[in-house]
Amino acid sequence: MLDDTDLDIVAALQIAPRGPVNVIAEIIGLKPSTASRRMANLQDRGVLRMIASARWTVLTSGNPYVVWIKCTPGKSLAVAEELKKVPEVQSIMLTTGLTDLYCTVYPLPDTDVNHLLMTQLPSIPGIDSIRSDLVLRAAREGFGWRLHRLREEQREKLSALADYLPDADAAARPAPDLGPIEYGALAMLLEDGRVSSAQVARELEISTSSAYRVVQGLLESGTARPRAEIEPALLGFPLTALITLEIQPQHIPAVLNYLGSHESSRYTVMTAGPSSVFYHGVFSGEDSLADFVTNDIGALPGVSGLNMSMVLRVLRRQWIDREDGFVLGRRHQAAMLPTPSS
Repeated sequence: MLDDTDLDIVAALQIAPRGPVNVIAEIIGLKPSTASRRMANLQDRGVLRMIASARWTVLTSGNPYVVWIKCTPGKSLAVAEELKKVPEVQSIMLTTGLTDLYCTVYPLPDTDVNHLLMTQLPSIPGIDSIRSDLVLRAAREGFGWRLHRLREEQREKLSALADYLPDADAAARPAPDLGPIEYGALAMLLEDGRVSSAQVARELEISTSSAYRVVQGLLESGTARPRAEIEPALLGFPLTALITLEIQPQHIPAVLNYLGSHESSRYTVMTAGPSSVFYHGVFSGEDSLADFVTNDIGALPGVSGLNMSMVLRVLRRQWIDREDGFVLGRRHQAAMLPTPSS
């Protein structure tokens, strides 16, 4: 667990991931040197990384899939290690419930989705069965989850520092055409969400003004979405629930909107499969999860079925492997961007 100062810094970075450290420090009541030192310490320990996510239309050739895998007893970790070798596998989690592993799969530009889902993945030794559901629409993605601990006036000041679009606006804005320079800058942002225009200019050998325009274009279009990558368990949310819901069709929009805006939601999507809504949320304890299921989900219209699994261990998120579930390992950059056209 982190102390209150660390938690304030993480909460501020979730709102303004590219905000100047001295301004963030002033807003949350710290000395700039303290904020800078604490942030560096979290990064040096490997529990915090400032990255960016790319929107689906830039990264992939189609919408992602949520995939559930049943393994031969005792083979779950061995299967997970094989899944890590598949470039399309963005996240991997060890779970309880009807299946043993949950993962998200993003079709890359050269991916044969049929072969991947029907032949390549099922042929991994130790996999007994596999179910894949196409994501049709997203109401919340991981970069939108927030640690709610700062005062309203602090959150407002931090929001004014943000130079990227929030979830709804980013999804609605058409993705710009990207050339080699834009792809180069995007690759740098994916690796370091706080990379400066000056750094981009030096790396890509362009002027600082050109680099600034390129970086701002990527941010303002929602093509790159900066985020503070850290495991929720370190922030006081040790329970992760994966819930699939059967919803009567006319009620899907309302349910999707409600669950996507819930403070516990990290990833909420409409899917094509046995269940129509998939919800991935984090909780401070068993009581808060029980209250969410009985009170929040229980009050929703049109819910005709529910299945819930618990995450035992996070093995990968955002193509970043987790060591001991918390320490961020190597990011698989080869899976992150298609080859730009010249």
